[in-house]
Amino acid sequence: MFDVGEYVVHQNTGHTGRVIGYGHQILNGVYVTTLKVLVHDAEIIGRRGAIEEDLYSAWIECQISNNSLF
Repeated sequence: MFDVGEYVVHQNTGHTGRVIGYGHQILNGVYVTTLKVLVHDAEIIGRRGAIEEDLYSAWIECQISNNSLF
């Protein structure tokens, strides 16, 4: 499980951001965990300061060296 404040990358879209919370969805009758992520490249996709929520499994840890992403 990712901790709040960790940086993550969406496996499908490639968007990067910082975990700001958790949520849940019911998908096909199953309760699944979601991540709420403040997307850092939101200006590129036209949504400044966007918060993206998606299944936990769609995100992977982002390796950052010296804040090179931001």
